[in-house]
Amino acid sequence: MGVTGKPPAGRRAAANAARAHSRSGRVLLVRHADAGERTEWTGPDRDRPLSDRGRAQSELLAASLARNPVERLVSSGYVRCVETFVPLGGRLGLLTETASWLEEGGDPEKALAALLVGGSVAACSHGDVVSGILFELAERGIALGSSPRMQKGSTWVLDVQDGRVTSARYLPPPD
Repeated sequence: MGVTGKPPAGRRAAANAARAHSRSGRVLLVRHADAGERTEWTGPDRDRPLSDRGRAQSELLAASLARNPVERLVSSGYVRCVETFVPLGGRLGLLTETASWLEEGGDPEKALAALLVGGSVAACSHGDVVSGILFELAERGIALGSSPRMQKGSTWVLDVQDGRVTSARYLPPPD
């Protein structure tokens, strides 16, 4: 440290650059794959697994999303969300972290803030949280198209610079 208690200018610039880089990346916001009809499942909803169609979607999602630089997988703790990322985790050699802020009824603003802390992350959540995040992005002036979609098994690719989403694009479910 210098006499003023601050690191020399060169180190400050390097630290600022590293901080800015760590708050940049890509968020792959995935709505879980198909899990059949809620009304046909007799157990607790959080335990509802993917349907056969959903398992096929998760395999196709893995093939598509593995091409992105993903450093972390984070998911709602609901079975259908965790199962959506099993093939992707296998391809990338990553374990899926669970986060309550991605669960149904979660606060979309809090979820978005958590996703923007840095690096490239794939996140799997539910329709209400995904739609809330999209609403928040629209409020921040991010172009989402005239009728943003969020089908089961779909992905929103959010590019992040300096901790802010700079663009968003929709990838339909891989059926």
